[in-house]
Amino acid sequence: MQIPSAIASGINGFNSAQNSLAQATVDVARPEVPAEQAALQSPPVDKTEALIQATQAVTQAEASAEVIDRADETLGTIIDISV
Repeated sequence: MQIPSAIASGINGFNSAQNSLAQATVDVARPEVPAEQAALQSPPVDKTEALIQATQAVTQAEASAEVIDRADETLGTIIDISV
């Protein structure tokens, strides 16, 4: 089993957060549909839930950026020690 590097994990987390935030912003921006037309379209989106998902995506992006930063610092320290 191959274990991904911390930088790769951070980048994957950041990309996931970006996709989640994009979907949440689309959901927030989706116009409200009158009840008679709602049956013909996709199910309505809860704006509050979409805003919560957007906030979670931002937090995930911040955490992923921190992982990338720490992995970069650790790699720099290892290079400094070994040189």
